[in-house]
Amino acid sequence: MTKAKSKKDKEKKNTKANPRADEKNTSLKFEDILYEKKERIARVTINRPDMRNALRSKTREELAIAIEDAWLDDNVGVIVVTGAGDKAFCAGGDLSWITDPKKKVNAHFMLVHYRLANAMRCCGKPIIARVNGYCIGGGNELNMLCDLTIASDDSIFGQAGPLVGSAPIWYGMQLLQRSVGDKKAREIVYLCNRYTAKEAQEMGWVNKVVPKEKLDEEVDAWCKRLLEMSPQSLRIAKFQINFASDTAFPQITHGLELARFFLKSPEMVEGATAFMEKRKPDFYRVR
Repeated sequence: MTKAKSKKDKEKKNTKANPRADEKNTSLKFEDILYEKKERIARVTINRPDMRNALRSKTREELAIAIEDAWLDDNVGVIVVTGAGDKAFCAGGDLSWITDPKKKVNAHFMLVHYRLANAMRCCGKPIIARVNGYCIGGGNELNMLCDLTIASDDSIFGQAGPLVGSAPIWYGMQLLQRSVGDKKAREIVYLCNRYTAKEAQEMGWVNKVVPKEKLDEEVDAWCKRLLEMSPQSLRIAKFQINFASDTAFPQITHGLELARFFLKSPEMVEGATAFMEKRKPDFYRVR
């Protein structure tokens, strides 16, 4: 073997072991999400468009795995979270299992909530929510866990907990209040109204609203700008900004533990059933 060939083989081997960010996609396999890394940007897409990208335990677990991978990859500088299709970023939690008596609120259900939130909060890299369409319920809680939000002008925001017998205890109530204020947060959570992207922006709920056809262009521009910044400085800034709201963690722990009781309660079963039957729930009937 010639010296030139040996050197070429060695370089080829090193390229495989340490591929550059702009040449690298992940080998991780997922069912509910799409995940790619390119040009120092990790893009995580909920891929359940037929369910309006509703979250189930598997979805949360796969999101956590992808964000943890981006967190550990020094070639990644920014993370984008979005939903497949143009109808929904994420329409909330998948309610189909609530009405199934065979499915239980087990420890795994609790773990994936903690794991995903921990990955998003503790990852020292900026996470952008690219919101297209409905951003409701658990979907909005996912949005609140992102550092920045860019939405298309046809996006719709809101919470849905009390409407289906639940409550946004997974970072919804804790972080929404800090963005829109106490009274407005109560209105959003209590009444479960829907808000346009423009209204959400005016409340401080999202950072920027752009025409639908400009959404990717704007997200890319923000990613490019963030990649010009010092990663260390961004990490410090994120942790410092998170510091005050980190005190909400005991509330989240308490709320998720309570969820083990109310998620299969008669009121939530009625709420989930009514939602799937496209009718108004009658909570007082089942009390």
